[in-house]
Amino acid sequence: MFFSIIIPLYNRPQEINELLNTLTKQTYLQFEVLVIEDGSKQDARAIVESFSNKLDVRYFFKENEGQGFTRNYGFERAKGDYFVIFDSDCLIPANYLEEVKNYLYEHHLDAYGGPDAAHESFTPVQKAISYAMTSPFTTGGIRGNKNHIGQFHPRSFNMGVSRQVWEKVGGFILTRLGEDIEYSIRIHESGFKIGLIPDAVVYHKRRTSFSQFYKQLHFFGRARINIYKHFPSQLKLVHFFPAVFTIGFIITILCNILYWPLGFVCNFFLLLYFMLIFFHSWSVNKSLKVAFLSIISSFIQLTAYGLGFIQDFIKRVVFKQQ
Repeated sequence: MFFSIIIPLYNRPQEINELLNTLTKQTYLQFEVLVIEDGSKQDARAIVESFSNKLDVRYFFKENEGQGFTRNYGFERAKGDYFVIFDSDCLIPANYLEEVKNYLYEHHLDAYGGPDAAHESFTPVQKAISYAMTSPFTTGGIRGNKNHIGQFHPRSFNMGVSRQVWEKVGGFILTRLGEDIEYSIRIHESGFKIGLIPDAVVYHKRRTSFSQFYKQLHFFGRARINIYKHFPSQLKLVHFFPAVFTIGFIITILCNILYWPLGFVCNFFLLLYFMLIFFHSWSVNKSLKVAFLSIISSFIQLTAYGLGFIQDFIKRVVFKQQ
């Protein structure tokens, strides 16, 4: 089995250096790497070409179109039996391709996804953000947990599709705002088999500050409505949870101002929820600091996503704006 690893890149030369360095350590060697610079102002050509004696790597530069269409650019030039998509802010364990190859030989999948985790080198904030994005108490395990809720949709930070999928379904038709989920749904509807490979883990850095994390999650909330406009059946109750939490938090603030007894009850349940996050994160990360920061990151994850979801729900569903 030959893999083509496709990495869109936009103004992140240091990240691609770290990612390519992890790929030099893969135990399975039948792969190529395509790095597609999406109109970046910070050119990473020299960094990518410095790996030419260690990897079968090709570098491309194109005008800026967004990550979805940039992956399509890579699909069109890939040689592999399987196209593997990574985000540039990922670190790849040495046995990743070995795990994927072995799993695909035993369990046929036309497309797959894998979970993400926090690397030991991550900062406490990065570990807290990773917790918020993978915890069953925030996202419900829908982002790569083996006990995920509902139909599994691979996410583009860690996703693979066979050449047959590309030839029949094509590539991404959205370049952002939920483009990976939309692509997964079309693969499902075309009769291909998609599954989770539990041991195909990547270390996903995500954003390095809470302000960047807020912007990203607000975008994700809007993306869910974008998916709904294409596939109405894909809007599930779990997707409303961040919006419900956000509205509940606003009500809690108002109750504390206008009617203290009801505010006290709201505060009690909010405290219980944050304590649940704290102790669960502590058990997962073995760090009190990360557990405390996980309360902050989880609050940001829920409210940022919730506000983005509410914003576009009102604009695009209630008022039918395009």
